[in-house]
Amino acid sequence: MVADKPATATCDMPIEMVDSYFTISPIRSMQESDQTEKLRGGRVAYLGLGSNLGDRAANLVRAISNLIAANLHLHALSSIYETEPVDYLEQPRFLNMVVAVTGNQLDPFSLLDFCLETERRLGRQRTIPRGERTIDIDLLMLDDLIIDVLGDSNRLTLPHPRMHMRRFVLTPMDEIAPDLRHPVSGKTMSQLLDALDDSSAVKVYLD
Repeated sequence: MVADKPATATCDMPIEMVDSYFTISPIRSMQESDQTEKLRGGRVAYLGLGSNLGDRAANLVRAISNLIAANLHLHALSSIYETEPVDYLEQPRFLNMVVAVTGNQLDPFSLLDFCLETERRLGRQRTIPRGERTIDIDLLMLDDLIIDVLGDSNRLTLPHPRMHMRRFVLTPMDEIAPDLRHPVSGKTMSQLLDALDDSSAVKVYLD
């Protein structure tokens, strides 16, 4: 399970705290925190966050605060990147980042359900496939698990089936966990990024 009551956990960080919050990003690199988390015995999950509607940075902060409220430990935060949309191009640019979280009882299906419920609670409406959204929380990896199962209401595929093709995912992944290996290909995040055939613009967000 993700937390005792993940479906009701919520903690909206005030808008005025957004700028100061992200001055500490990344909080810790994966290398700095590996030993601590191994002692805790917890799993590490990698979540891709994105927003291109409303106050994009504030939406990312609200998503992170909901993770914290669900008793997930922040293992590492990437920088925020402004990125061009892919697939469906007629939409605003995104802010994207990757967050690594840990917990002693991270069940992949419960975590997926929690991510989807958090999206709904923060105002996401799925009107156009891969279209604009207030918040997107993608479960990218959970340790080295390889899963492709249709659950009661959602399909869970780990690692995320498109993460190795997306610059907006691999750039922040390479920032916080460059030596992490993709469970299927066996390549590191740095190797995947170097070999990537994706010309979309990804730049550090400074505003």
